[in-house]
Amino acid sequence: PPVIDAPVPLPPQKKKTTTIAVEVKKSQHKYVIGPKGNSLQEILEKTGVSVEIPPTDSSSETVILRGEPEKLGQALTEVYAKANSFTVSSVSAPSWLHRFIIGKKGQNLAKITQQMPKVHIEFTEGEDKITLEGPTEDVNVAQEQIEVMVKDLINRMDYAEINVDHKFHRHLIGKNGANINRIKDLYKVSVRIPPDNEKSNLIRIEGDPQGVQQAKKELLELASRMENERTKDLIIEQKFHRTIIGQKGERIREIREKFPEVIINFPDPAHKSDIVQLRGPKNEVEKCTKYMQKMVADLVENSFSISVPIFKQFHKNIIGKGGANIKKIREESNTKIDLPAENSNSETIVITGKRANCEAARHRILAIQKELANITEVEVSIPSKLHNSLIGAKGRFIRSIMEECGGVHIHFPTEGSGSDTVTIRGPAQDVEKAKKQLLHLAEEKQTKSYTVDLRAKPEYHKFLIGKGGGNIRKVRDNTGARIIFPTSEDKDQELITIMGTEEAVKEAQKELEALIKNLDNVVEDSMVVDPKHHRHFVIRRGQVLREIADEYGGVMVSFPRSGTQSDKVTLKGAKDCVEAAKKRIQEIIEDLEAQVTIECTIPQKFHRSIMGPKGSRIQQITRDYGVQIKFPDREENPAPVAEPALQENGEEGGEGKDGKDADPSSPKKCDIIIISGRREKCEAAKEALQALVPVTTEVEVPFDLHRYIIGQKGSGIRKMMDEFEVNIQVPAPELQSDIITITGLAANLDRAKAGLLERVKELQAEQEDRALRSFKLTVTVDPKYHPKIIGRKGAVITQIRTEHEVNIQFPDKDDESQAQDQITITGYEKNAEAARDAIMKIVGELEQMVSEDVTLDHRVHARIIGARGKAIRKIMDEFKVDIRFPQSGAPDPNCVTVTGLPENVEEAIDHILNLEEEYLADVVDNEAMQVYMKPSSHEESKAPSKGFVVRDAPWATVNNEKAPDMSSSEDFPSFGAQVAPKTLPWGPKR
Repeated sequence: PPVIDAPVPLPPQKKKTTTIAVEVKKSQHKYVIGPKGNSLQEILEKTGVSVEIPPTDSSSETVILRGEPEKLGQALTEVYAKANSFTVSSVSAPSWLHRFIIGKKGQNLAKITQQMPKVHIEFTEGEDKITLEGPTEDVNVAQEQIEVMVKDLINRMDYAEINVDHKFHRHLIGKNGANINRIKDLYKVSVRIPPDNEKSNLIRIEGDPQGVQQAKKELLELASRMENERTKDLIIEQKFHRTIIGQKGERIREIREKFPEVIINFPDPAHKSDIVQLRGPKNEVEKCTKYMQKMVADLVENSFSISVPIFKQFHKNIIGKGGANIKKIREESNTKIDLPAENSNSETIVITGKRANCEAARHRILAIQKELANITEVEVSIPSKLHNSLIGAKGRFIRSIMEECGGVHIHFPTEGSGSDTVTIRGPAQDVEKAKKQLLHLAEEKQTKSYTVDLRAKPEYHKFLIGKGGGNIRKVRDNTGARIIFPTSEDKDQELITIMGTEEAVKEAQKELEALIKNLDNVVEDSMVVDPKHHRHFVIRRGQVLREIADEYGGVMVSFPRSGTQSDKVTLKGAKDCVEAAKKRIQEIIEDLEAQVTIECTIPQKFHRSIMGPKGSRIQQITRDYGVQIKFPDREENPAPVAEPALQENGEEGGEGKDGKDADPSSPKKCDIIIISGRREKCEAAKEALQALVPVTTEVEVPFDLHRYIIGQKGSGIRKMMDEFEVNIQVPAPELQSDIITITGLAANLDRAKAGLLERVKELQAEQEDRALRSFKLTVTVDPKYHPKIIGRKGAVITQIRTEHEVNIQFPDKDDESQAQDQITITGYEKNAEAARDAIMKIVGELEQMVSEDVTLDHRVHARIIGARGKAIRKIMDEFKVDIRFPQSGAPDPNCVTVTGLPENVEEAIDHILNLEEEYLADVVDNEAMQVYMKPSSHEESKAPSKGFVVRDAPWATVNNEKAPDMSSSEDFPSFGAQVAPKTLPWGPKR
């Protein structure tokens, strides 16, 4: 309602009411009303006068009071009291100071609001004032406090604004704000950088005046440095980006640490860009560019790549057991070698690294293949201009030749090399066949070449090619044209290409078109198949039927639903395909009719090794012999031999009817492998299985050699086991047995045994050699000569040891039980004797030596010795003598001893006496000069030094040099009024 009218209680008798209108400021109306109208209610209850306030959306300031005349005065007083009880005031304060007034997390403001909770303080962004609202008294107190705060802040704080191009703002901020946060913390300022979308250049710094100036200076310096920056685009192939960055960014981190002032930006991998951007000071960017270019040059050199086609069956030999072979080739050739996945059809091995290293690795891989198979390599000369047409689009043409000739590898020289040599590698027979075809085709190409494209549904291709390529070979033999079918990688799966002479191509086209037309003629036929055989065709999600459909142009074969007992099978597809599929189903049924099941007993412990990794050996046998092989379930806890075996029904073997029939010699159920298929094939598969059973043989090897055969941490035995693909068991040391057991396939055992015996021979030869090498000789030499035989830093003795390949042991000086004059030499007898002669020769020379003392003025000793003994060493080497100077404190400081051969000693003494004469003249001259340079205070200088002494200080008496007494007013007299200690500039402000 527009008027707030308090209800008036009816008086007992009707009294006269009067109305008065008064003006009250609009802003004070809310205080008259009070929260939820409380103040109006209060006035009504006190005076019985109702107060009408105009609605909030009205501009009227007139308030109407309605009541008894004598009560109106009191009510009016109440209204004005309420109106003036609250007040609105404002304080002038620059808007940039507002947040300092509020304080961190509102701390400063909280102090005021806690004292005066009724005061509401409001800050408006961008306005230079603060609004206060609340009880008049509280507002006045709060206003006073805020004004004091503002005044203090204006005195203490300052702000500065700087213009910096907004494109540099993110660099000023730094990664995750590192740069700007450092400046804020260091100078205790706040820095406001406008957001990117504002595109503003104005940066505002606020805080302590000194801090603001320092921050301003640093930010402007950073900005000017950025303006002087250089940005350079470096072109680096995208394939190298990941390598330069490193697996976890470690390599790029290294570069950034090396050039901290350079910012390096790599493009997003999705953009496929080669441009890497460097930015920073000009000379640093240049240095970084050179460094990265060198790095890329190394990568390019190391990223030379060659592909080596290797027959799939030999990949496992190249890898070696546990990857040993490939690891060795990688390490020794320092290359990266990638092999295709086991399940892929690719035969190509890719080698990456330095060119020479790649060639070496390729040579080694080809050598392994050559060694394993009867692989021959021939070179054929075909003009290079024909190479492209022989390879065909995406290599289709050459691939068809390779597949047809048993998968030989044909290698053309790189384009532009100008070489005519084409290499064919593979089994001798296939290589010859491929060579003939290539030469014939090259001849054909040179005379006349004609090509035609045909189209046929991909599902027909297998049928057109025929089993083992029979159909297509017939067409080729009849016409002489070559027919190329698409591979799985080709985009157009329907395209068939015919190449050859025009006549041959047209004839082949006619034959193929007739075949394709026939295939498009869809017919439906049926045949009878005994229901007992249905399961064979439909098990494993109809795998057999899928194979038939693949082989015979996608023919659909429908077997009746299980449980109907019908024997009618429906075939739908191209007429020829249906006929061929019917024939194939008949063959399968004949196989099933002739199927037998035989048992092959092999102890369960060998089953896993027979199966091979992921069952590969068994899969190979089932493919090769067309049989099915079923292994028994594993017996979890094979019963110990001593106890009677438990029967399947859980009764013990010794009781009941089953017990009587149990034959201890009959094979255990868990050892029987079941083979199903045609009898002759089952027998062949059984033989193949038995050939896979590991055989054990024993080799006698002297016990003392066992540890050498095992090698360090088992490396020796592991290497042999990997090399020969066998298991080698060495008996435990406590058994002291000479018998080593080898277990593996019979084919590998002989090689392993020969290898082990070869190793034994090597070890025995080493043992004999060790025995010869341990011959010992002792030489008696006076201990005074030992240091001379050892030489400076062991130089002499090391030379004798190395030259004669012996070990020479000197007696331990501290061990009194040892004879101090005995030197022991160990090695081959002949070498030990030669070393002894060398030592005795030195001793002989030493015995001839003489020692003479010579008097040499101690003042020239230092000059003769030289810096770090360089001069004296030169004299000793030149005259082949030893010169000893007296130690400090010796009775005669001038006595020098010279030792050596008599004639050498004499020459050396003459030389040092000449030097003495020369040096002494200098010494005398220097001393004469000293007299003039320094006052003659010989007594003082001769007195022992007392270190650092303070003389003639106020506290020093004539003979007293004790430390001063700081508390004594005599030693430290006062010079007037006491001075207040000066506060440190970084001390807290008071």
